[in-house]
Amino acid sequence: MSAQPDHAAPPSALAPTAAKQLLAELRASSRAESWVPAFERDWTAALDDARHSYSLAPLHAVVAAWTARLAALPAVTAFLDSGMDDSDGIDAQDVLGTRT
Repeated sequence: MSAQPDHAAPPSALAPTAAKQLLAELRASSRAESWVPAFERDWTAALDDARHSYSLAPLHAVVAAWTARLAALPAVTAFLDSGMDDSDGIDAQDVLGTRT
């Protein structure tokens, strides 16, 4: 018997160029002015953590968080453009489960 359910898929491996591709997408996005420096700060911190921990997990976490932010951008933009009240918002890190 397996300890994991049959439907559980193993996490996909991070492509060696994933961060570079993600950075290119961020640079092309409408939020590039603020998101590119933020991604670069997160990536630099994750590289430092990875060097000290000998683990790629911090790098995977940064790519996953920023990929989710980029994927959510159209919905967030549509919401903000609709004029709806967003004062009771939730931190994206709480929603994405990336808070450390």
